Amino acid sequence: MAFSKNKSLSGKRSNKLELHPRNPHQARYNFALLADSCPELAPFVRVNQYGNESIDFANPEAVKMLNRALLSHFYGVSFWDIPPGYLCPPIPGRADYIHYLADLLAASNNGVVPRGKGVKVLDVGVGANCVYPIIGHQEYGWQFVGSDVNPVAVVTSETIVKSNSCLKGVVSIRLQSQPSKLFDGIWQGKERFDLVLCNPPFHTSESAMVGETKRKWRGVKGDASKTEKPVLNFGGTAAELWCEGGEAGFVSRMVKESVQYADRCFWFTSLVARQSHLETIYRVLKDVGATQVRTIKMAQGQKVSRFVAWSFLDENQMAYWQDNYWKS
Repeated sequence: MAFSKNKSLSGKRSNKLELHPRNPHQARYNFALLADSCPELAPFVRVNQYGNESIDFANPEAVKMLNRALLSHFYGVSFWDIPPGYLCPPIPGRADYIHYLADLLAASNNGVVPRGKGVKVLDVGVGANCVYPIIGHQEYGWQFVGSDVNPVAVVTSETIVKSNSCLKGVVSIRLQSQPSKLFDGIWQGKERFDLVLCNPPFHTSESAMVGETKRKWRGVKGDASKTEKPVLNFGGTAAELWCEGGEAGFVSRMVKESVQYADRCFWFTSLVARQSHLETIYRVLKDVGATQVRTIKMAQGQKVSRFVAWSFLDENQMAYWQDNYWKS
């Protein structure tokens, strides 16, 4: 049974947000209620230039406390923490991915979202934050496996799972000991996944990441030259932020490796931050013979994001999957 909670923090909705209709983060943050759920947030709350309560989103510690409060208030997580420097993702956007994935499954299930432990999801690159498994299980009751190449991230996510009774027995974390592989060594035996999700590293190198970050800070602050390495308010380690070939290269490798598990996954998916990368990814999907490919757009204020989904199952195989794995 998914966690039942009060989804509303405020009667006012922000016109800047265009999140999924089931996303509970539609309203502006009510920092008083959030601080009730997480007292550690209170010292970071201040009144901004518009007279509204807010936090300094350029402060990594403030962002971490906000995430802790959101996960406590909306998802019933009593303990959540990450080491300094690790990715601290924006919760509303992560929740959107989960809800659109639910819709993707529902489209093959007569419009009904399959719920419960019978639905199993693989999170490639779960990180130290374990956010996708938290949201996915608490919203839909899904079972999760999270994989990562970083031993510290694996131990941290395992600690989050062990420290929250709602996650025990339904979320497991596995170390990927082969950094060049995504599924090999993680996918066990005849294991079946209804969904694979991934938030791939975006940049091609550390220098490319620093240059992009400086450009963004120049737009916000007007001058990024004062810091050699601008602070990333959401953090991130090397494996989380860059890899050979960047986003397009990572997803292309994921597509090629997915062929080996073609009949053991309903939908493979990955976020794709830059639209210009889609052409490369589509070409690889065609080369490997994916039978179904979809691109689902998601909007968050001025930012438009998307994920690509692909499957090697035909309509009959999908119908068999639905009848045999989701009916119960």
